[in-house]
Formats: sequence, C-alpha cells, structure tokens
Amino acid sequence: MPHPGPETHTLLGKHHNHPSAVTATLAGTNLPTARALLGLHGFETVGAKTMLLVRIDHDEPHYAFEAAQALRAQGIPVDIDPELLDDIHTEWTWINHPMHWLDQDQIREVSNDAQTIYDDIRHGRLTVHLHAHDGWTTVAVGTYQHADSVHLHGENHLRVISSTYDTPSEAIADFERMYGDAVRPGPPPPTDTEQQATQALAVLSTSAAANTPDAPADPQAAKTEFVPVYAADPGDHEALLNKFLEEQGEWEKYRTWEDSTTVANHESLTLRAIFDHDAVGRETKWTFAAYETPVSDRLWHGTATASTPTAIVSALLDAVATENAWGRSISKSAAEIAITKATSPLTDAGWKHTIDGRYITWEAPRSQGGGVQFDAFAAQKADSPLPAWTVWGGHAVHQPTWALQLSAHAPAALVQYIAFEMAEGQGTRLIRPATPDGPALRTPQAAAPVAAPPAAQLPRRGR
Repeated sequence: MPHPGPETHTLLGKHHNHPSAVTATLAGTNLPTARALLGLHGFETVGAKTMLLVRIDHDEPHYAFEAAQALRAQGIPVDIDPELLDDIHTEWTWINHPMHWLDQDQIREVSNDAQTIYDDIRHGRLTVHLHAHDGWTTVAVGTYQHADSVHLHGENHLRVISSTYDTPSEAIADFERMYGDAVRPGPPPPTDTEQQATQALAVLSTSAAANTPDAPADPQAAKTEFVPVYAADPGDHEALLNKFLEEQGEWEKYRTWEDSTTVANHESLTLRAIFDHDAVGRETKWTFAAYETPVSDRLWHGTATASTPTAIVSALLDAVATENAWGRSISKSAAEIAITKATSPLTDAGWKHTIDGRYITWEAPRSQGGGVQFDAFAAQKADSPLPAWTVWGGHAVHQPTWALQLSAHAPAALVQYIAFEMAEGQGTRLIRPATPDGPALRTPQAAAPVAAPPAAQLPRRGR
C-alpha cells in the first residue's frame, strides 16, 4: 500500500461562509496522494494547502466522509471537525425531493449526474448555446467538446440530459421549435445555489492567495442599504407566518407528521396556506389555494419561493386577511378591465409595459431587476398548469432571484395589493465590501437588523 509519509495530514471542516461546503486543509510536504484522492471525491484546489468540496445538492458531508475513508485506506491521517461530524451522522430524509419514488442511493445517482453537467459547464467542457423557461423550470441546449449536442432540463441537482443530437444545428433547431418565443441566447443566469458555490470558491481562493487564515469576514464590514422591495433580501418568513397567525384569529394551523410543513386554514375552509419550513432559495416556501365552497374545485392557487421578500408575501396575506381573495376576477369577459385594475399601481408609478405575443410585462424603471408578467394563454383555462401572473425580482422573469406566481382567476384586488407593494415598497439588502479582485457581494441572506422603512400601504377602498 502506498504510504505518503508520516508528515502528511488532512483536516476536514465546514466552510465558514457556505451552509454545506467542506474544506480540506493539508499539512506536510508529501501531498500528491492526498490531493489526488480528494480530487476524485469532488474537492477542488483553492490554495497551496487548501481544497474545497462544494456541491449543488448540498450533500457534501456524505462525500467528505467517503473521501476521509479513502485517505485513511492509504495511510493518511484525517481529522474531522466535530460540527462536520455531526452533519455526517445526520440522516437525510429527502422529504421534499420531487422524485419521491427513488430511494436515497438513486437520488444520489441523479444528483451526481447533475453535478457532472454543472462541472462540465463550469469548466468549459459543455458550451450552452440557448436557454428558456418552460413554465416550470429552466431548459437549455448545448454541445460537448468533441461529442454530442444535448438538451438539458431542470436546475441544480435536478438537471438532466433530456435529449441527444448528432449536431449542434439539429439540437438548436429542435430547441427553438419546442420553446419558441421563450428562447434566450447563451446560458441561463446562475441559480442561487450556483452563486453560493462560486462565492464559496472565490472567498477561499482570495484568502489562500493572500496567505491569510480562512476566517469569517468582519461582520462590522457588512453594510445594509435600502432598496426597492423587489431587490430586497428575503427576510424572516417564519416570523411572517407566526405574526399572521397571531393576528388572524379566524385562521387555525397544524403541523404535518414529519414536522416540516405548517398548514393554515381559514375557518370557512375556503382558503388555505401551506408553509414549507425546509424550503430554501427558489424552492416553493408558500402555497395558497382558494375555494368557492369547502367541497368545490379550486378558484385559484399560487406559490411563492423562499427567496421572495417577506414584504411581497405579506401583501398577499394582507389581501387574504381583508377577504380580497374570494371571487374570480380574471375572466374572459372582463379580462381587460381586471388586468388594468390589477396593475394600476405599476402604471401610476411609471412602469412601462410591453406586449410580446401572449405575454404582457411590466418591468421596474430602475437598475435593480423586477417585474410583473401576465400570460394571456394561461389565463384562458382555470386548470392551466402555467401561472397567469408571475411577480419576480432578479435578472428576468424566466430566471428570477425570487418569484410569486398566481393561477388564472386570481382576483384583481389581490394582484393589486402585490403590485402596489412592488411599485412603492422598500426593503433592505446586505452588502459585503468589495474584495481587491472583485465587486461587493450582495448576499442572499436576510439583512442585519436596521430601522426599516414603513411598509407600503394601499389607498383606502371606495375612492
């Protein structure tokens, strides 16, 4: 068995600025074997004696433990930080995984395939030509170096190769035929998970290059700025849920058996909100549904991601609390009137709208991205799988930082509450100072406590 020498040693620990990434600190002089074994398990070199494992499925503890076993098998001593060891011994249940029929090993196989695609794109082995949003997720078309062209479906750990083609022209032509007006040039903007991974790598690389310890940034150096609400940090969704339930006595709640979801029902049994405590980033945090009677079909439904600013979700909850969630306002006969009413706060604030085929889009007039989009095609059917309304912040509606979506028949008064908050509301965003090699980093975390501006209020009804 190869022996790297008694002076070689590896310490595995948690990254100080990433929720699941694992660092490997190497000591000694005879390190090639250790580097090679860590590299086989996904670690990347970020410094002279530092390597980093960061995955888009957040399952780094599992693979870090496999790396530790491989090192020890080659006679390399490994110490594991107690906090990381706790994560290694924590059993993942994958309750919210959409492929619920798969067992844990099969889920990891899917995630590994997605990780390979992500790494191939990041290292230039797979070039993405075009991307689009199919109403549910991101799709793309690309070509491998000296290999086939492919269609990609999904994001992060759920991304898969859906089709294979012999030539790029064939793949691109079929992609444009399938997604039409939704097609955009180049690769999609990075997801929140991908941005976190990039930042984790950059932070360690910078500290290693400066030959300084990998220590957390001085919290005093972070600053908070006021921004339009659509550019704000998410805030505390748990606190928002608790506040709403405390103030609304006609709502009752219960937790599901696995204790990861809270269901809140109105006493009439015609309104329901489901809150996923485990959802993060662009995963669905809130699900809303309204019914005409307790036993009828849904009138409308909606969702909001965990990255949505709480002020936006609060505007929806305010509309629900004031009974502006009953009735169906977006109908074929009154569609134009309802849309005008729903978006009047945007128009009054100077937001310009554009019409592109079936889409009517209102975009913020400022540098920070945000907007509201109405899909006339989706609004024609109450049971359409596509959202009629999409409220978003970020790069674009098809690749948002956050999104709130509503189905056909969502009442115009409810949409108007949200539109008013988008047009007039403010929030806070945490900014870390610029590094010597790059711009300031705007974090996706909740802002530090500051004196917040008052929430935007709708004008009184009956004017």
